[in-house]
Amino acid sequence: MPQQHPVRSTDSPPPRPDASMSLLTNVMEHSLDEGYAEATARRKAEGGGMPRPLKARLGLAAGLVVAALIVTVGAAEARISAPVLAKEREELIDRVEKETSDADALERSVETLRDEVGERQRRALNAPGGDREQLVSLLAGATEVAGPGLKLVVDDGEGSDQGGGGPRETSGFSDTGRVRDRDMQRVVNGLWAAGAEAVAINGQRLTALSAIRAAGDAILVDNRPLVPPYTVLAVGDGKKLKTEFQDSADGRYLQVLRENFGIRFSVSAQDKVRLPAAPSLIVRTAEPTSASAGKGAGQGTADTGKGTS
Repeated sequence: MPQQHPVRSTDSPPPRPDASMSLLTNVMEHSLDEGYAEATARRKAEGGGMPRPLKARLGLAAGLVVAALIVTVGAAEARISAPVLAKEREELIDRVEKETSDADALERSVETLRDEVGERQRRALNAPGGDREQLVSLLAGATEVAGPGLKLVVDDGEGSDQGGGGPRETSGFSDTGRVRDRDMQRVVNGLWAAGAEAVAINGQRLTALSAIRAAGDAILVDNRPLVPPYTVLAVGDGKKLKTEFQDSADGRYLQVLRENFGIRFSVSAQDKVRLPAAPSLIVRTAEPTSASAGKGAGQGTADTGKGTS
């Protein structure tokens, strides 16, 4: 039986001309993503609403309005406060100028009082009689004095060695806990600076010509050896002397000696102390010459300035 070829059906539609471009066709026909389309449909079903980009724009606009309002208010407050600050600055300048003027007036008053004190001292020294000789002797240390004052006792550390070595400032010095001449110099000068009118160590009166030195382990005052403990008596306002000395650098130096080297000391105000006259002290005064007699000059003594070397 002869084989028959199949007969094609003439009912199937002819192929599309763009059948080979199915991807582009799908993009053109479905330009909106299915997820976006679904979200849009859901918002419409819920009643709509303002799109998010529009909300963001409105929020940004509101923030800019608030920022502009803050800047405007700040500028207005700065303009209002500027006159107040200028007024306060002027008041401060006026106060500084007034205080400066008052300080200058006080300085001029101090200079006037200093000149007045100097003039009275010169008149007292030039007064007739023996008053000048007595005053000069008192200032020079040639006269015994007594009055309120201060008592300061300085002693070596407990169990101190007898070996020497030199001043504490020298390198390689092995401290023995003993009081040195340098220590006593600082103590005495600290009392002078605190306002002492007369000073003595172990009954040895100090003058402007006195010297505190060392010979081996011994401390010499005007070449006279002293032994510890060293009792320092000073004439003056006892309470003030004590406070001024303890607050001074020399008082703190003595405290450091106690803490670091075991040096012992005690200080107390006294109602009355008695200091002997300095031995072998000759007081000399100068008389004015004819050329300077009318100028109020010429009086003088051996140096009575305070200080010990």
